[in-house]
Amino acid sequence: MELFPVFFGTKSLNVVVFGGGENARRKVRLLAKTHARVDVIAPVFSPEFVNEFAGRVGFAPEALTEVLVSEAKFVIIAIEDDEPALEAALNLVRQYNLPVNVVDRPELCDFTVPSILDRGSVVGAIATGGAAPVMARNIRSRLEALLPKRTGDLANFARGFRGKVKARFAEESDRRAFWENMLRGPIAEKVLAGDEGAARVEMDAAIEAGKTEKTGIVHIVGAGPGDLELLTLKALRVLQDADIVFYDNLVGADILDLIRRDADRVSVGKSKGYHSVPQEDIHELLIMAAKAGKRVVRLKGGDPFIFGRGGEELGALLAEGIEAQVVPGISSALGCAASAGLPLTHRDHAQSVTFVTGHARNGRVPDLDWPSLARQNQTVVVYMGVGTSAQISENLIAAGRGASTPVAVIENGTRENEIRAYGKLSELACLIEGNGIKGPALLIIGEVAALPELFLSSMQKSLEIVE
Repeated sequence: MELFPVFFGTKSLNVVVFGGGENARRKVRLLAKTHARVDVIAPVFSPEFVNEFAGRVGFAPEALTEVLVSEAKFVIIAIEDDEPALEAALNLVRQYNLPVNVVDRPELCDFTVPSILDRGSVVGAIATGGAAPVMARNIRSRLEALLPKRTGDLANFARGFRGKVKARFAEESDRRAFWENMLRGPIAEKVLAGDEGAARVEMDAAIEAGKTEKTGIVHIVGAGPGDLELLTLKALRVLQDADIVFYDNLVGADILDLIRRDADRVSVGKSKGYHSVPQEDIHELLIMAAKAGKRVVRLKGGDPFIFGRGGEELGALLAEGIEAQVVPGISSALGCAASAGLPLTHRDHAQSVTFVTGHARNGRVPDLDWPSLARQNQTVVVYMGVGTSAQISENLIAAGRGASTPVAVIENGTRENEIRAYGKLSELACLIEGNGIKGPALLIIGEVAALPELFLSSMQKSLEIVE
């Protein structure tokens, strides 16, 4: 290990920063977030520098340099374009044997300033010893995506109960089990969601009961339309903290790869005409896993509450008294349409959008309000309508929608194997068959379905003019 990370307590810490330029300002911006006393030394300071930190840091004249350095615990030298001044500051610091960081001069540094992950009481640091600062920032960004914004609040919450927990559990093993359960269970989820009041009530009850066994929780998670990068940050965090994941066929392999390696994975997917696991059995699997104290994820394509039966699963869990939370996902309709450059609403063409299913329990076309769906100036998005597309087209035309109404069919939207097909309502079934579309696919019906081709045509004409 070339670097040894150390965290200083900042409540009684004095720090000196040399420099009045932008490099110094950036370092002071970090230090100003701490409790340390920060003094900045330079011949002159810009008004912007002074105004940003007025009342928080000291802007000292050079005459006080030696006094301030003698009281400091460490020093940062950020002097720009003045080598003699930099050497004088470094020599003074060396006389007092203080740790020093010289900005952009790793060969002169005793320590480096890492890329800092700040979650209040929880602080992380990523460093490369000055070899690749951009890499450190990239790693920090990835870690930030995994840590909820209120992680520091959870640490403070736990600190407030340390005395009670220690008094309640004499054995260290029991205390450890309690904390592991609390920090990965429903109480922690309430704190992270901002509901500390309810969390305190449950925490007091758990301590009083002396509960050390694990408490299960279920997250019903939307995986989005398919593109890995459209997964939400919360969904990513929950996936990587799960003990077991029950997933659908619509969830891609690259998203499944995000699940931590030691978590169990169970496919409960459904496809056209085949349910590998009946819905009632899925409910039972979720309930059993939660009652066994596991952190459970039910992972669904798109959004779990838009034709995803997430509402049924949530109801079954709550009826058993199991803690359950829903993590929304980008719906397939929104994600696939946007990826295709197809606006579902448009001031000139569609003032409303309606989502419907094209698949009833018996496998036939559902009994929909066809006259309402056939009205002009709206977009109709049909889920699970590939197999019933001919009847859907016939019913809409019979109800008054024009046979020439534009339609778009998007299969495997946002994925590498995506297929897009455009045509008219009267030829919807032929369009699907001619393009080899089997599903899963969305049918988008309305004037907006013609816009991607219009946009492309306009772009080509513009390029021809330029040429």
